[in-house]
Amino acid sequence: MRIIISTVQIPFITGGAEFLAQNLKSAFIENGYEAEIVTMPFMDSPLERLEDHIVASRLLELTYGWAGKSDLCIGLKFPAYFIPHENKVLWILHQHRNAYDLFNAPSSTIKDDETGRKFRDIVYRADNTYLPEAKRLYTIADNVAGRLKRYNGLNAQTLYHPCPDHDKFYAEEYGDYILMPSRINVTKRQMLALEAMEYVKSDIKLYLVGQAGTEHERRQLLETIRQKGLEDKVRYFDFVSTGRKLELYANARAVLFIPIDEDYGYITLEAMEAARAVITAKDSGGPLEFVENEKNGLIVSPEPLEIAKAIDEFAHSKKMARQMGIAAKTRLSDMNITWENVVKELTK
Repeated sequence: MRIIISTVQIPFITGGAEFLAQNLKSAFIENGYEAEIVTMPFMDSPLERLEDHIVASRLLELTYGWAGKSDLCIGLKFPAYFIPHENKVLWILHQHRNAYDLFNAPSSTIKDDETGRKFRDIVYRADNTYLPEAKRLYTIADNVAGRLKRYNGLNAQTLYHPCPDHDKFYAEEYGDYILMPSRINVTKRQMLALEAMEYVKSDIKLYLVGQAGTEHERRQLLETIRQKGLEDKVRYFDFVSTGRKLELYANARAVLFIPIDEDYGYITLEAMEAARAVITAKDSGGPLEFVENEKNGLIVSPEPLEIAKAIDEFAHSKKMARQMGIAAKTRLSDMNITWENVVKELTK
């Protein structure tokens, strides 16, 4: 069977979506299929480009090509999941969230004005018209499926997948730092974590790991650390190698992951693979599908004092960190999240 994976590529940006597509391709090949990734460029600024990209996706056709016929198309992201194919299955990473749950948010390109409402409606109509073309609908998390049901009235089955390098994580000491690995971005809420560190009473440190989306965000982060006088309590790592990342996980006291309504969240799974408990927030979305409060992590209000209290709890009890970390590893193992299961479901 020949399988096409259709997705988008934002120039010069590589993240979880790109890792997922590559790992899905590898999983298909390892299970005896031919597989190829087909990407289309995507930018949503200026806003007028949105409709152009939707139209462009509908003008493409992936069933036949110079190399012959493809038997199955797996669509992952807006608007590439609109590309026609006679046998299309969607495994949706997320919709165009700026038109949905992030509509009129500070970080959104679609605002609650005449122009914004026009393009929000364009996205709605496209999803409502073209998503039902698929033979089956899957999403990567309950949180994504919930949005699809809430906004579009469409039912989808959740299909979990492992995090990248899932078999390479290991556990060592429960050290003297809380690890917060994420791309530096307003939706990941590093600034909220810095506010929390002002209230942390223990000597535990916060390690921020991740590259900034823009140079402005990087400078803003470093300046905030300086302005708050947190140089002795917060350490920022920019890019780190895979080996160094695994080491940081393996020796963290716990992991802090407090994004705004995350789709899935590799950070949660990475922490659990490394037998680390996770501190997350009540509005963080995807992580709440894995973290059980006071069992394998702590779920708190997204407020500086509450986050600081949770950090101090782990700082004061290495025993609690170890017990919750082991429970996290056990829970993930019990869920049996494998690429083999993903391939079997998508090709059935």
